[in-house]
Amino acid sequence: MRKIKLDKIDRQILHYLQEDGRMSNVDLAKKVNISAPPCLRRVKALEDSGYIKGYHADINAQALDYNMTIFAQISLEHHSDKDLSAFTDMVQDWEMVRECHLMTGDFDVLLKVVAKDWDEYQHFITEKVTKADNVGNVRSHLSVRTAKQEPGVPIDTESNDKR
Repeated sequence: MRKIKLDKIDRQILHYLQEDGRMSNVDLAKKVNISAPPCLRRVKALEDSGYIKGYHADINAQALDYNMTIFAQISLEHHSDKDLSAFTDMVQDWEMVRECHLMTGDFDVLLKVVAKDWDEYQHFITEKVTKADNVGNVRSHLSVRTAKQEPGVPIDTESNDKR
């Protein structure tokens, strides 16, 4: 994967695709003021160089009865690379876990977990998380409301990459 130097048009393409990954190439080309064939080549180059990792739908969790989002702070007993890898490998199989972050500070791992209700979450914690090797402590924080949820990263569409 070879990094490419981003220009203003590349940044605009990233910005618009981050907002709407289903946008047609023709519509995208119009927004960034170029014709469709070079726009498609640029998108392909951005994908090949790793700037675009993939596309997905933003699913309404409540529509599928996932009414709870819980952040679980996990403290591990051991912190070697092997121990951390073993834990993060295990997390890959836990469907309720939507994000897993290795942290610095008072705890080691932050999990974003979705559940249909508190009982489902408690069952997950007691049957999966606390029974896992190397887990020392779990603290749960229930999200009351999401005030902001933006995908991706801020993209400066006005300047060229300085790398």
